[in-house]
Amino acid sequence: MNPNLVLTFLAPFITVLLVTPLVIKFAIKIGATDKPDYRKVHKKAMPRLGGLAIFFGVIVGFFISGMHNEQVTGIVAGLIVIVCIGIADDIFQLSAKWKFLGQIIAAGMVVGSGLMINVLKIPFIGVFDLGILSYPITILWIVGITNAINLIDGLDGLSAGVSSIIFGTIAMLAFTDSKILILTIAVIALGSTLGFLYYNFHPAKIFMGDVGSLLLGYLISIISLLGLFKSVTLFSFIVPIIILGVPILDTLFAIIRRVVNKQPISAPDKSHIHHRLLAIGFSHRGTVLLIYSISLLFSMSAIIFSSSTLLGSIVIIAALIILIEFIAEIIGLVHDEYKPFITMFRRVLRKEDN
Repeated sequence: MNPNLVLTFLAPFITVLLVTPLVIKFAIKIGATDKPDYRKVHKKAMPRLGGLAIFFGVIVGFFISGMHNEQVTGIVAGLIVIVCIGIADDIFQLSAKWKFLGQIIAAGMVVGSGLMINVLKIPFIGVFDLGILSYPITILWIVGITNAINLIDGLDGLSAGVSSIIFGTIAMLAFTDSKILILTIAVIALGSTLGFLYYNFHPAKIFMGDVGSLLLGYLISIISLLGLFKSVTLFSFIVPIIILGVPILDTLFAIIRRVVNKQPISAPDKSHIHHRLLAIGFSHRGTVLLIYSISLLFSMSAIIFSSSTLLGSIVIIAALIILIEFIAEIIGLVHDEYKPFITMFRRVLRKEDN
């Protein structure tokens, strides 16, 4: 692989800058536009398929960096399936089951290439060979992260910005640990995503569409999986989860919300984190920037966590769990009456006052 990280970043970045205007014209010409409805924030039809530009950037970075000389056939095959599913959905509006099937196939290709988590090491307990469970656990990881990025793609620049923060954080950790393969893929993805963000930040000129959000989610899942390849300790498994704090947080509370409200887990709603921040008075741009800040907080926590002691790691996890719960209660991620921590905190303050 080409060790020139500057070129590895700039090539996809410039490619996406140049290609995106062409993708905008193409999307409008074929009618691949996102029309307003009750769940969406935008007020006029917007061209989508922006993820195609990101894909072109990734292809250029793939060859410029020398990645085509690496043994990544399964990853590339899965990427192509994800992109095809995303394009089909952006043009023809596929049902959820077909998109899910496509993600399963893509994940299966990765697993079939041998990229799996086979061993889990738990401190003070021992080492566990996951055996046949390696297959469903790895597939669940890929599909889960892919969908988590897809779910937060609801405001101009939100998914692209959060993904850029995630790619940047992974690149920093990979550089520190001299993990060249992970570093190279992360830098390619970062350059491609930032190039698209130029057109996608509020007010957006184009949406990335499902082809973009699924592509970014897939790349994030694969990069993080490469860091966990074969053998993983319990705490190293937590690092990518912390980095992915915002999309995982939003997905987790979406599931909880739908279970509590007795709705199907796949049912769409307008109560994701960005919806709730808009509902309590934040502007479009302010909402996006606040979520960027939360994502940066998770990223910094992951960097500190990766080099922390056992006690320090436990403290970081506990602090993040409390922070997540307070955020969920303040903005009403489950529902407006769900405030157990805040209620308990108020009771403690009243007792101290008395």
